[in-house]
Amino acid sequence: MTTPYYLIDESRMQKAMERIRYVEQHSGAKSVLALKCFSTWCAFDFMRPYLAGTTSSSLYEARLGNEKFGGETHGYSVAYSDDEIDEVVRCCDKVIFNSLSQFERFKDRAQLVSRGLRLNPRIGYSGYQLSNTVCQYSRLGVTADKLPADIGEQIDGVMLHMNCENHDFTDLCRQINEIERQFGWLLPQLSWLSLGGGVAFTSDGYPLHEFSNRLAELAEKYRLQVYLEPGEASVTQSTSLVVSVLDIVDNGLPTLIVDAGVETHLLDVLVYRFAPALAGATPLEDGEVEDAVASGKPVYRVSGRTCLAGDVFGTYVFEQPVALGQTLSFTDVASYSMVKKNFFNGIRMPSIHYKNLNGETRIVREFAYEDFRDFLS
Repeated sequence: MTTPYYLIDESRMQKAMERIRYVEQHSGAKSVLALKCFSTWCAFDFMRPYLAGTTSSSLYEARLGNEKFGGETHGYSVAYSDDEIDEVVRCCDKVIFNSLSQFERFKDRAQLVSRGLRLNPRIGYSGYQLSNTVCQYSRLGVTADKLPADIGEQIDGVMLHMNCENHDFTDLCRQINEIERQFGWLLPQLSWLSLGGGVAFTSDGYPLHEFSNRLAELAEKYRLQVYLEPGEASVTQSTSLVVSVLDIVDNGLPTLIVDAGVETHLLDVLVYRFAPALAGATPLEDGEVEDAVASGKPVYRVSGRTCLAGDVFGTYVFEQPVALGQTLSFTDVASYSMVKKNFFNGIRMPSIHYKNLNGETRIVREFAYEDFRDFLS
């Protein structure tokens, strides 16, 4: 098959889907897919039996969720504009406002749907400042001290998105306790509560039983429908980016040039500065490279083909030497990579391949020069 291409594999996605189903069955909490993380709708038929619907961050995502996924469609945006709010309302069952000013501005135009407000509990988790939604001066959500006393009479629910790749169940419990402390007066007046995304509850070793019990307790105490918004948790380990080695250069370190790019096809690698998982290889920290090379192991820097000097996936020690023309597979690229891909340098866009549970693979989408040309017009 012609590289580069993304390969979505149902058999690899199924583990996360089954864990999402387990949580709903044992807690009553519903999960809606966060489209900001994964919007590749060829997978929606497979995901639909496990998820209640979708949640969005824009009008276009709301439309996609409504048209291609179905079920519940939750609409959220940091800011809606006058010319899109009516269409958002038409697409959604729930419309969530980021601020009190946005709520006041558009609440009458959202009377026919369930209206919600994003809250900022000032407690959360992120390993990166860039994705810390509760940082100082955050523009995301309304803090407890700003809420009017009668807000519970005007809204049906609230959303709190405060985590990014949080694997710590104890930390999540601490957050929920703090939410109850700050907003306990409001919760009994609501019908639903979303705890947002960023909770890595589908990862191996996460205490699903305890997690489900805590969600069930929260729902029962306040008579709420609890929602989760798994993005990465829905698609973790499900998708690969397969590339080919076009050249091998050595200016002090053997470097593989592959037919994809970091900025173009795995942008988060560049933004958050990590080495993506690569089949048959182990990433090295900067301080480990010289020792690995000295040991005689096959060490290569893996780089993209764009002109960006920093187009580097990472430096890895391989199980075997790598040959020109060999294919490599980055094994966990579903979240935030496919939705951020771009045409920088005009290099070939990876096609999208889809593998079902029977092992049958089909090409869902191929991209051509015309896609690059027409994208910019």
